[in-house]
Amino acid sequence: MEQQTSELEDHWWAFTADISDVPVPERFPYPFYYQAQPLSQLAAEQLQDYLASQTTWADLHQSEIGKMFGVLVVRSAEGQMGFLAAFSGKIGDRSTIPPFVPPFFDRHDPDGFFRVGEEELNQMNAQIESLEADPDFRQAQESLEQLRKQSAEEIEALQEENRQAKKRRKARRQAAEQLDALAQNQLEEELNQQSIQRHFLLKDLKRKWRERLQKAAQELEQWQAPLRELKEKRKRKSAELQQQLFDRYQFLNLRGERKKVTEIFANTAFRVPPAGAGDCAAPKLLQFAFEHQLEPLAMAEFWWGPAPKSAIRKHGHYYPACRGKCEPILSHMLAGMEVAPNPLAEDRVQVDELEIVYEDEYLALINKPAGFLAVPGKSWTDSVFTRMRQRYPEATGPLVVHRLDMSTSGLMLVAKDKDTHKQLQQQFIKRSISKRYVAVLDGEVDQEEGVIDLPLRVDLEDRPRQLVCYEHGKAARTLYKVVKRAAGQTRIHFFPVTGRTHQLRVHAAHPQGLGMPIVGDDLYGTSADRLLLHAAEISFVHPASGAVLRFQCAPAF
Repeated sequence: MEQQTSELEDHWWAFTADISDVPVPERFPYPFYYQAQPLSQLAAEQLQDYLASQTTWADLHQSEIGKMFGVLVVRSAEGQMGFLAAFSGKIGDRSTIPPFVPPFFDRHDPDGFFRVGEEELNQMNAQIESLEADPDFRQAQESLEQLRKQSAEEIEALQEENRQAKKRRKARRQAAEQLDALAQNQLEEELNQQSIQRHFLLKDLKRKWRERLQKAAQELEQWQAPLRELKEKRKRKSAELQQQLFDRYQFLNLRGERKKVTEIFANTAFRVPPAGAGDCAAPKLLQFAFEHQLEPLAMAEFWWGPAPKSAIRKHGHYYPACRGKCEPILSHMLAGMEVAPNPLAEDRVQVDELEIVYEDEYLALINKPAGFLAVPGKSWTDSVFTRMRQRYPEATGPLVVHRLDMSTSGLMLVAKDKDTHKQLQQQFIKRSISKRYVAVLDGEVDQEEGVIDLPLRVDLEDRPRQLVCYEHGKAARTLYKVVKRAAGQTRIHFFPVTGRTHQLRVHAAHPQGLGMPIVGDDLYGTSADRLLLHAAEISFVHPASGAVLRFQCAPAF
């Protein structure tokens, strides 16, 4: 008990600000979409002051990449309020750095089983590399390969000779049809003897090569046997080490229930725990709180330091817990706690009737409100699709030709039949449909116009966020033109050439793009009443008439 009390004192942060009048949250914030509450914001600001002032972290801004930090406001059994702090992953080569809460297991401890096991694996790797690089081993490999090639060539050559000899025998038989029976029998016997000789020539050649190849393979096997044994031993050791590591990650919740990381991820898309599962700030904070009988009240996570090259992270900005690694874990850890509901599931826009901008017997063009789904979601069915299905019950095909993000407002095409849908889809595929978006950016863009080329892919560990990825991303191109600058903001027109998920939002916010998020962007910037992004104009060829149609719809901002 004394050791536990001492450990708590080492990691307890007392508020330096007066919190007597700061309200305590009635429910723990939903960790995957939230705004920092007053208490957690005070804790985060205190931690940020610490990070900015002490010398241990002086080189963080100069490092290649920053770090996600988190704070958890807690209340002790005696009613005292304070907070805990943690960072995700490691800093440098260290996982344990007081006064931050410790990791579930410090895999970087030089005396721990993981480092010892890693050293054993490294030694095996060195042995394997040494064996594979041995000149005699390489010579044995090359010799066997050369012999296989030579044997195949010689056997094929003899087989071809046999085929040609067979043709010649056939020709002689045909030419001998005018001979008498005795002469034909003598010729047939001669030809049969030639055929038998050819058969045994090929059989002897194959036997000779089989023996030579077997001998060469046996010589190579003298090298491959210890290599296989070493690799199998490495595989067993690696699996054993991984299992030992997984066993250390057992997550607590308020009820005192423990669950292994392998159990948590068994029924997810990952099946097995992804790398770094449990090493994020949020699970570490909650685990320490439960272990020390502290009541979690509020939590906030923020990015500190330079942004990574792929994801959009801004120094000092708050970010929710990641979905891929943290959501399965936190679903267990928050069990038994009163947690605020997902704001996105509650704050849906209530729409009486969708505005129809244009309609004929083939298609319709609607003005989708911000906050309204294009197609049904997991927990919310009301959408453009469901409304259009109700409006056009006789319509065939998928109806919705293209989508807009829930947060984006503006023009959306709807097809009333399969053929119209197919033809409009083809125009999108061929990029012959042109669109113009209006947005307001949080910052003033210097250039008047330009092009943004940043390939995008989904963040597999934090859907639906997108990453800039030059290796696996899909090409994404956006043209832009500045309309107006005022009060630290930029009104801008976007002309997307491609139509990737979140393309305009990422191209606006990413440092390699414009480096300025769209106002109200809750994923890549700072949330507000709404995302100031609107699909204002669209032009396309009417599938039936062949006429080029162009429509505009002004934004409400």
